[in-house]
Amino acid sequence: MSADLSTAAARRIALAAQGFADRPPAGTPTRTHFARVLGRTRLLQMDSVNVLARAHYLPAFSRLGPYDDELLDRAAWRDTARAPRLLAEYWAHEAALIPVDDWPLFRWRMREFAEGRWRHTRDVLRRSGALVDDVTAVIAEAGASTPRQIEDRLGIDRPAAEKGSWWTRGEVKHVCEALFAAGTLSSVRDRNFTRAYDLAERVLGADRCATEIAETDAVRELVAKAAAAHGIATLPDLADYYRLKTAQVRAVLGDLLDDGTVREVGVEGWNEPAYLHTAARTPRAVPRSALLSPFDPVVFFRPRTERLFGFRYRIEIYVPAHKRVHGYYVLPYLHDERLAARVDLKADRTAGVLQVLAAHHEPDVDIGRVAHDLAADLRTTATWRGLDDVVVQPRGDLAPALTAALGGG
Repeated sequence: MSADLSTAAARRIALAAQGFADRPPAGTPTRTHFARVLGRTRLLQMDSVNVLARAHYLPAFSRLGPYDDELLDRAAWRDTARAPRLLAEYWAHEAALIPVDDWPLFRWRMREFAEGRWRHTRDVLRRSGALVDDVTAVIAEAGASTPRQIEDRLGIDRPAAEKGSWWTRGEVKHVCEALFAAGTLSSVRDRNFTRAYDLAERVLGADRCATEIAETDAVRELVAKAAAAHGIATLPDLADYYRLKTAQVRAVLGDLLDDGTVREVGVEGWNEPAYLHTAARTPRAVPRSALLSPFDPVVFFRPRTERLFGFRYRIEIYVPAHKRVHGYYVLPYLHDERLAARVDLKADRTAGVLQVLAAHHEPDVDIGRVAHDLAADLRTTATWRGLDDVVVQPRGDLAPALTAALGGG
């Protein structure tokens, strides 16, 4: 395939589409700044791992710098006349926060999940169908409730041995999850990230919940949003953003080509066509540095990450410790348009220290410059998480230079 664009140009397009060419706020980030980030990313993938910060907090930090977590909390789980809710949880790119106005675009998926996403949940619904009505009635009367609170109201007492991981959770939890997947329930969270379920119409508004969009129209809109978020993307890239099937994307791609939303281009080194969004821009340079969440849209589709940056990335949380190559919670480091390094980070909240458990650089980078800029970004990260210092452990080929850059050697 002939190349219309270099790989470097494709990288700049992708980074600009994700907000890394936007000017960071001069002062404290505001709700307006946060909304701008959301306009770029279109969603925030969620993850409960809190070794550094939960994943959905990190993309805004990567783009805005230190901000108050309350900006996200209020946008996702509070609703006031002065500051209406901006986000809602649903299955988009896995568990994600999506703009509330996008919720109707997933109605077709809610129909697919009408009996739950998981086999065990479907089994629970088949044998305990009456529990659906009981759970819904409790929430309708009591308001947002945790599964434990619902169990208490229904007089259900489970042995302590059953109160553990997902597969040992009681039937009420499975019913709540099924109703959430089906769009009957939505969810809110408190400051401890505890999830409570409420009627979707109370969280999102009756009008949004009543809005019906045909599946083809909804998928077309989602693919258009994915194309804007990527800037430039292959068909699998477009499909992955909202976890669509490639057949769904193919079915609507012609419409987006015909109306000028995207145009087909070739990219140097890519073996399949790419689709360039009409609003995509190609900055001359993207001179930014940022630590990226493992679930940041820039890197969450690993084949795209490798194709754009030549950076092979695998999260090793579930790999036994002795088999890990780079560490447990490893964040790629974006540095002047490259993923130049990766660091395994842990917020030691008891000691007030950001621990760099391992630091590795990529080939052919200016190690001293990367270490210098990374040291500054780590200090900023520590401050954001309320930590007083950064300590580098002697693991990884970047650790000595990073230690020196932090003044430790």
